[in-house]
Amino acid sequence: MTAELTGRAELPRTDDLPRLPYRFALPARKVAKPYFRRRYRLTVHHEELFPRSGPVLMTPNHLSLLDGPLLGAISPRMLHQLGKIEAFGGLQGWLLRRFGQIPIDRRSYDPLAIRQSIKVLRDGRVLNIYPEGTRGPGDFARIRLGAAYLAMVTGAPILPVVLLGTRLPEGDVEGFPPAGSRIDVVYGETFTVDRVPFPRRHSDVRAVADQIGDVLRAHLRAAVEATGHPLPGVPDKKDPDE
Repeated sequence: MTAELTGRAELPRTDDLPRLPYRFALPARKVAKPYFRRRYRLTVHHEELFPRSGPVLMTPNHLSLLDGPLLGAISPRMLHQLGKIEAFGGLQGWLLRRFGQIPIDRRSYDPLAIRQSIKVLRDGRVLNIYPEGTRGPGDFARIRLGAAYLAMVTGAPILPVVLLGTRLPEGDVEGFPPAGSRIDVVYGETFTVDRVPFPRRHSDVRAVADQIGDVLRAHLRAAVEATGHPLPGVPDKKDPDE
């Protein structure tokens, strides 16, 4: 029997949250995908590894401002993406929310963003979270706890993704690479971690985050070797909201 049938909602509770909208994103994807393919020398590797149904926890590295729009456009399924709350102001914020994106305050614990993310996965959708938490070298050297926690709560398969070329060497994390730049997107084999019932200790989440980091770094090394496309190195500017 499910938790709902027995009257005991699984923690954290998400049954009181509405489903995130996404219909605005569908026509936008149809326009954006061919645009990015025309603008860049884009190659997507191992797209067959992207699960075509069920919950998916995408975990790409993070190099530049282009990463989110690019993945949102070219992924085989519609994505709900976590994004810094600073980007959700004004008209842009309204559009991002209508596209089904989730604002998160990275400076403090954000329970609503976490619950919305869990609901996306419990509803069998795709959630994109950057395990590094910020734009930078994109080497998965520093893995935060968010992806590990979501995987431990939901048991959703984790999909490693490596982005190469979305920022040029010495490029600005706030900019886009010039037209014609080579970009490689490399999907990896999904993997899972054990679900852990409430409560989940910080030390356990940290241990799982370290395990996830090992897998992501191994996938990154394989992607760089297979494509011959190196990471761009340390950016000339840090993420301004980090």
